[in-house]
Amino acid sequence: MSRIAIVSLACAGALALSACSRPAPPDEPVRAVKLVQVEAAGHTGSAEYAAVIQARTESRLGFRVGGQLLQRPAEVGQAVKAGQLLALLDPRDYQAAAQAAAAQVAAARTQRDLAAADLRRFESLRAQGFISGAELERRQTGLNAAQAALDQAQAQATVQQNQAGYTRLLADADGVVVAVEAEPGQVLGAGSPVLRLARSGPRDAVLALPEDRLSAVRVGQPAEVRLWAQPGGAAAVWTGRVREVAASADPLTRTYAVKVALDAQPQPPLGATATVRLAPPAGSAAPAAGPVRLPTSALWQQGSGSAVWVFDAQAGVVRARAVQVAGVDGQQALIAQGLQGGEEVVAAGTHVLSEGQPVVRYGASR
Repeated sequence: MSRIAIVSLACAGALALSACSRPAPPDEPVRAVKLVQVEAAGHTGSAEYAAVIQARTESRLGFRVGGQLLQRPAEVGQAVKAGQLLALLDPRDYQAAAQAAAAQVAAARTQRDLAAADLRRFESLRAQGFISGAELERRQTGLNAAQAALDQAQAQATVQQNQAGYTRLLADADGVVVAVEAEPGQVLGAGSPVLRLARSGPRDAVLALPEDRLSAVRVGQPAEVRLWAQPGGAAAVWTGRVREVAASADPLTRTYAVKVALDAQPQPPLGATATVRLAPPAGSAAPAAGPVRLPTSALWQQGSGSAVWVFDAQAGVVRARAVQVAGVDGQQALIAQGLQGGEEVVAAGTHVLSEGQPVVRYGASR
């Protein structure tokens, strides 16, 4: 009985030890991955930038005289015609000054007419020999002075009339009001801007160019402009050429303003957002071979460098491969070294993979 008890205790201990041991690890899951085939392509040098459609000529309009702003009928986004009233100053002081100048003209004209009548009488007396020639010359000089005073008064009256007219701000051309900078009741100085008018006519696509791309843009360079609101419509595509490149950078963004003149009619709407694709400058030769292009999602950090997962079709697993990144073009990374044409690389989900992990092909694209 003791031997049987000993055997029973040994079996129970073995069973307890087997129950406490760590279970065998599960098999590595076979993941479905999206693959992209490596193709080496020459870098064409074309680039896309966000831009805004603006009028080629935008004028900041203001009064030529100072005063209190009474009315501003024009509002942002309103289309106006040449000669249309945009704003009005208090004209009372200028109208009073114009009336005073008109009164001075009337007084000067009266003095001129009196001097002219005196000269005619003295010419008759001189013909009869009753006065000397010197007296007649004094009368002629008086008439000349009266005429000069009349001319001066008329010039001053014209100035005052113009000043009174300057209290009405009129549109100097057809266009659209794109901004207002003064409100009724505000006292303005001469030349203070009241609103900004975008003139009808040619329009530009204005983009902000990074400093590292400045050397690749030239005046006259071809460009294609496509509206964001209508990305698939042929009617929403315009061709143009670079018209102007800013000589200095914006102090805040440190980018350079580039204006692309649009060729076709009708012109796109003002303020519309567009994508500008700049072609390579004229005379530039495209390289015969370029870096490998991959989606930026295919890259992952390996130590201090970058790596990708290369699919081993024979073994059905992925292998880590260190690569050298030459740059980024939009959503694509330019790989200078580490890959060869025809290899397949995992395009997404790189963070859940490990070295030698079995995978299956979800889809391949070229």
